[in-house]
Amino acid sequence: MSSPVLDTTTSGGSSEMIRLSWLQKISYGLGAGGGNVMNTLLATFLLAYYTDTAGIVAASIGTMFVVCRFLDGITNFVMGSLIDNTHSRFGKARPWLFASAPLMLVGIVAIMNVPMGWSETAKLIYAYVSYLFLNGIVATMFGISHNALLARLTRDVDSRNDASMVSSVLNNVIGLAAGILITWLQLSMGWFFTSIVLGILTAVLILIPSVTLQEKVGMSGPNSADETFQKTPQPSLKEQLPAVLKNRYFWLSLLLGTLILFVNANAIGAQIFYCTVILHDPGFMTVLLMAGQIPGILVLFLMPYCARRFSKRAFMAAGAVLMIAGFALTGIAETNTLLIIVGTVLRSIGLGPMFAGLYAFSADSADYGEWKYGIRSEGLTASAQSIGSQIGIGFGSAATAWILAAVGYDPTAPVQSDAVVSAIQFDFGWMGFFFSIVLLVGVLLMTVEKYLPEIHASLGYR
Repeated sequence: MSSPVLDTTTSGGSSEMIRLSWLQKISYGLGAGGGNVMNTLLATFLLAYYTDTAGIVAASIGTMFVVCRFLDGITNFVMGSLIDNTHSRFGKARPWLFASAPLMLVGIVAIMNVPMGWSETAKLIYAYVSYLFLNGIVATMFGISHNALLARLTRDVDSRNDASMVSSVLNNVIGLAAGILITWLQLSMGWFFTSIVLGILTAVLILIPSVTLQEKVGMSGPNSADETFQKTPQPSLKEQLPAVLKNRYFWLSLLLGTLILFVNANAIGAQIFYCTVILHDPGFMTVLLMAGQIPGILVLFLMPYCARRFSKRAFMAAGAVLMIAGFALTGIAETNTLLIIVGTVLRSIGLGPMFAGLYAFSADSADYGEWKYGIRSEGLTASAQSIGSQIGIGFGSAATAWILAAVGYDPTAPVQSDAVVSAIQFDFGWMGFFFSIVLLVGVLLMTVEKYLPEIHASLGYR
């Protein structure tokens, strides 16, 4: 790994309170965008690929999503511990972020190329292995190292909030571009060529922050890339784990990550079936992709302003209210495309601050744990958001698959039954409505921000 090329200096005070430059914030955000290329591919297209192209039964795929996500929970804790116990002149998170890039390329190509000539059982086994490799190992390595990196770049709360906002903007912009690109590539070139292009794109974007950013927090020297760097003693996993599990904001981060990704993955997974079965217009997917991304991107620019004047918690609570309203509109829309678009726009605006706040809360939770229990653990704390995301995406995707299987969805049927139509309408609208209410309650319980001034004063960071 090369030495970092983006660096800033502090004007007095601790180097751990460094203010990040905009280039550093963009670099961090490009990594998030790389991860979202994979997420967009899997959340939007994987279920339809498995059922309609690979010919695997929807119920089997739904079960696979959940089983693999529970296994992901184990790998998340392992990965968090590995990061916390990594000692290198490049820091703790960056080496793992760097390693995840080429593995993403391998995993994306593997998961989207199920051997067509195999039996259904053999194809299902292949799906399990490739899905577990990409989501349980590679995505975990990327997600936790990328989340932990933010807590290790700086302790400055404003810089973290800004970096989180930029990350969410780029995450959404790149996700939208990826969704449109995937649709065009798949129709024009097929899944093999599409998977190669997406794998390369993902790997390049993830490499950018891993080679350009520099960890500051917890590094003993003024320059973490210095050859004279001496590793700081790290508590053992036996000491770290109880402290992390006692941190209530670890559990709230896990809950928020689960709910946000469940609601998002379920809506995204259902919309391709909504366009095909309810609207009889697969091309409307492009409209929904833009309606579901662009408004959320625009509102994210308000995140630093609102976070400094109100709080991340208040901004996220407002987002949850908009999500509730948006899902209610899509729930009653049926074939009214105007209501569907308006509801999707409201949902998008609401989701924007959710994703931005989630990144920043993960870093705040690490500070709280160090202050409250005397042990800092960015890796294990970041695993809360990653575990929550994995569980949320797994159950969100599985919910659509199970619902389709329960009502007898047949991808080869020219016309679907009334039960299938009603189930897809519920899945696309009212499912998100009810879970967004639960999400609002979780956001209101996330009160870590009120402790941050005392935390920084107590730990000696100004």
